[in-house]
Amino acid sequence: MPLIVLMEDDAATRMLVASVLKKDGYDVLSSDNGADGLSLVREHKPDLVISDIQMPVMDGFAMLQALRADAAIAEIPVILLTSLQERAHMRIGMTSGADDYITKPFRPGELREAASAQLNRREMRAAATANAVDSAVTWALEEQRHQLARLYERKLAAELSEKWPSGDGESADEKFESATLLFVDVLTYAALAEAMTTEELSDTVRRFYNNAGDTVHLFGARHMQFVGEALLAVFVDSADTLSVNHGLRAARAALGLVDAGRRVHKYLEGNFPHRHLPPFTVSVALHSGPVTLAKLQDPLHGETRLLPVGDAVNLTLLLQKQAARMGWTIIASVPMLRGVTGAVRTGGRALVSLPGRSMPMDAAELLALAT
Repeated sequence: MPLIVLMEDDAATRMLVASVLKKDGYDVLSSDNGADGLSLVREHKPDLVISDIQMPVMDGFAMLQALRADAAIAEIPVILLTSLQERAHMRIGMTSGADDYITKPFRPGELREAASAQLNRREMRAAATANAVDSAVTWALEEQRHQLARLYERKLAAELSEKWPSGDGESADEKFESATLLFVDVLTYAALAEAMTTEELSDTVRRFYNNAGDTVHLFGARHMQFVGEALLAVFVDSADTLSVNHGLRAARAALGLVDAGRRVHKYLEGNFPHRHLPPFTVSVALHSGPVTLAKLQDPLHGETRLLPVGDAVNLTLLLQKQAARMGWTIIASVPMLRGVTGAVRTGGRALVSLPGRSMPMDAAELLALAT
């Protein structure tokens, strides 16, 4: 059975976490501080580490830094436990190499989902090896996407050059052969705008997007920007996130955004019980492919802005528009799902027709992290 090392100085929380994990069949070794816990990790080389942040002798951040610096144990996934008051510091943990975090107090189901997702990473690697025979087909499909992206970028660059002339040149652009794009929109925005005052609508949308921005930022988005009342985020692999790929971080962010939307809906029900307001409903699209972050110089304001370009960007926006028609809250392309095989749970699957595209896209409903 998988072995998990747990580091938690609070005896009650330590007992609860260990009990939940053992009930699911995992072997658990526990420590009440980061130094002893790190010794357990070096001695037993577990499949997963779950650690509190605030601990005596050595805190969670110091333990994580030491773990990632030791080549023998650097690849072991780490989940951090944090309180709501420590939320502002979680970005430090994620960029230091943490694979996930859980906010206390948490439900046992949240702990199970997070642990299962990290432990399934080994199965993802095995699946990738087993699928090596498909490399020739994969290469052909990737090459086709690259060609479409290059054509799209050249056309868009020509159009943009007249509006935003740049002195930096094309060399300043950031190009990523593989990235995951997340596009979230409020489906009922028009209906809410009709039923609410400007101040009420502003407060409601701000509640959602403040939370959305935090969620996307915590999971290491390289770039995010608003598109009307919607939000586009780009996730890429970097030195800060080597232990978990961009697809899985984007999937986790998407699930967090859906939860944020539900919380805003409950807020509206509780604060406007007699108004019969439309439901606050969001939909999210996920797609992976090559992306360029074009750096554009705005001569009017002297600012440099990043603009995500590439066929993958266009496909993600088009895919999100079909989510409501399919009845799916999170719609994910199969190219994106291949990168998180074994780590997520999906529902229906279909070939989705996209406006203006000659070929449909193979996509599925993303439901949750794998359990």
